[in-house]
Amino acid sequence: MTHYLEPTQQSAMALFGRGIVGPVVMLNLLRFRDVADYSAHPDLKPAAPISGAQAFDLYVAETMPHLLESGGELLFMGAGDAFFIGPAEERWDRAMLIRQSSVEAFIAFASNEAYLTAAIGHRTAALEDSRLLPLTPLP
Repeated sequence: MTHYLEPTQQSAMALFGRGIVGPVVMLNLLRFRDVADYSAHPDLKPAAPISGAQAFDLYVAETMPHLLESGGELLFMGAGDAFFIGPAEERWDRAMLIRQSSVEAFIAFASNEAYLTAAIGHRTAALEDSRLLPLTPLP
């Protein structure tokens, strides 16, 4: 099974190629590891093992100041589970909607060095799989 944790160069080019003008809402679907894996970011590793959900909560706490500073906002975060309509074998532990004023503001936020240093390692440790779908308002 393929897991998706980071964008590809092709997906980034496709996002810019859409020519989105104005706000964008990012739909995040998240599946957590049972135990967070800090092997890629040992400097952020807590003293005792924590769950992927707990690591993601650390990520959110570290991320919020950077998100707000970039003009973004958390519109919704909620617990998930199995689909009501969808594949029976597929589940998502959490869903989030993040609004940014533009694609450019989103990219500036996502490439901010302070955010990358303080927060992204918790996300990496937390997630088993994810999806990120940019949404635009209909006229």
